[in-house]
Amino acid sequence: MKLRRVFMVGMLVTAFLSFAGAGVAAGDADYKAAAKKWIDKEFQPSTLSKAEQMKEMEWFINAAKPFRGMEIKVVSETIPTHEYESKVLAKAFYEITGIKVTHDLIQEGDVIEKLQVQMQSGENVFDGYVNDSDLIGTHFRSGHVVNLTDWMAGEGKDVTLPTLDIDDFMGKSFTTGPDGKLYQLPDQQFANLYWFRYDWFQKPELKKAFKEQYGYELGVPVNWSAYEDIAEFFTKHVREIDGVAIYGHMDYGKKAPDLGWRFTDAWLSMAGAGDKGLPNGKPVDEWGIRVDGCKPVGASVTRGGATNGPAAKYALRKYMDWLRQYAPPGALGMDFYQSLPSLAKGNVAQQIFWYTAFTASMVEEGTPVVNADGTPKWRMAPSPHGPYWEEGQKLGYQDCGSWTLLKSTPVDRRKAAWLFAQFCVAKTTSLKKAHVGLTPIRDSDIRDKSFTERAPKLGGLVEFYRSPARVSWTPTGTNVPDYPKLAQLWWQNIGEAVAGEVTVDTAMDNLAREQDKILERLERAGVLGECGPKLNPVKDEAYWLNQPGSPKAKLANEKPQGETVDYDKLIQAWKEGRTK
Repeated sequence: MKLRRVFMVGMLVTAFLSFAGAGVAAGDADYKAAAKKWIDKEFQPSTLSKAEQMKEMEWFINAAKPFRGMEIKVVSETIPTHEYESKVLAKAFYEITGIKVTHDLIQEGDVIEKLQVQMQSGENVFDGYVNDSDLIGTHFRSGHVVNLTDWMAGEGKDVTLPTLDIDDFMGKSFTTGPDGKLYQLPDQQFANLYWFRYDWFQKPELKKAFKEQYGYELGVPVNWSAYEDIAEFFTKHVREIDGVAIYGHMDYGKKAPDLGWRFTDAWLSMAGAGDKGLPNGKPVDEWGIRVDGCKPVGASVTRGGATNGPAAKYALRKYMDWLRQYAPPGALGMDFYQSLPSLAKGNVAQQIFWYTAFTASMVEEGTPVVNADGTPKWRMAPSPHGPYWEEGQKLGYQDCGSWTLLKSTPVDRRKAAWLFAQFCVAKTTSLKKAHVGLTPIRDSDIRDKSFTERAPKLGGLVEFYRSPARVSWTPTGTNVPDYPKLAQLWWQNIGEAVAGEVTVDTAMDNLAREQDKILERLERAGVLGECGPKLNPVKDEAYWLNQPGSPKAKLANEKPQGETVDYDKLIQAWKEGRTK
């Protein structure tokens, strides 16, 4: 009897294992069928052939087996690219891998707050974050963020896509620490460029009037002097086109967190406040923070920084002057989000500071800035630079939203999130995603024939990302040791100047001093390791202003002769691989 029971149990176990094996086999077939469906119906175009796409998806199917049935949560800011990931790619990933993803979409500031909560508490809030590479200085110092270089070679090797091709990512240098390690994986990126009404700039009567007034050609401004002349020309001399009042400049000035990003997103570097160096100035970056090696040593001029130097004060002064003199009524009281629809109204000639993430909304047919054939009446071009700028400095800002994994996330959940992160940027999916959100991350994608065909309707976006000039637009770099704490100082102090509560000089002096206080607190806390702050002793400003590089002494002439370039000749230069 006992032997019989053992025999029966053995038979049942064998039958169960056979059934389970059949179930897995059937599951694999279903996942492969789902992959084929998504490749055929959604993941086109791609730089891969359908057979190569299928091979990549089969890798995901196999790598995901240990995590089937798991539910994970990831988070990002709300832009069209991430909406596509949340609504389309998360669904595809579930059908292809069996891992369910809830992809939350919240405001950028809230993403940073959630990230901070997890870092400080050690509790797992999200399994993966898409947050700006602006936090790279925080991430590589904090000890809370997974070093992806070591992760991909070690603990995460079994879930790292063999065809990920890290060198194909245009933003790789933005997410690499001073130690040469990758801390974030680029997911989307967009630049802050100059935007202008190409159709107006081509009008013979306006070209003639501008040349008579200013003595040089109306065209894409190379320097801030020309930008200012063009702003004045359209606002005060042209004044109206086709019976509509027009303006030569657009910006926003409401005291809110996005006013801070308006400045930390490289406004001081456009003026020329920092040092030479890419992706960020060394030893002084675009925030005016000086480093010695990898140690931040000060933001104030008295400590060798440039946050309150002559170039920084010039930059704030110009921003305020242009906003008051040349922007449409109400711009002073707008925040970033309220100002976005202004260009599409068709009454602004140019904007010095425009995010290419909004290209999709500016090419919608039927709007005043799009021709009947679907081509834009506007173009994007390189941002002009201020009088303190020198060849070899960064010329503007580029956002690079990037996947970030935290050590406090349990390893199995971290691996599942890493699979989804790679799924969102894999060559199978990345080109289609780039066409949806127009925030390309791969060099191979932007050079694909599908973008060559679409380029005439995108106003210069494709030409910019294919040009050698693109390396001069970069995110906040590694000099900033604690982005969340330092970033909030900017909108508060600059907002006071814009509101007329303090002078420009006082605002920037206060900002520099408050940055130094935070650096000092971080130094005392000693929590950022060997690359934590160690402040320079205070010296007379004259000492530093007389040293080579940044901080730079005040120029006798802050408005040199305006200089412009013909847009069509600029584009041709880019196509030929030249920056000029």
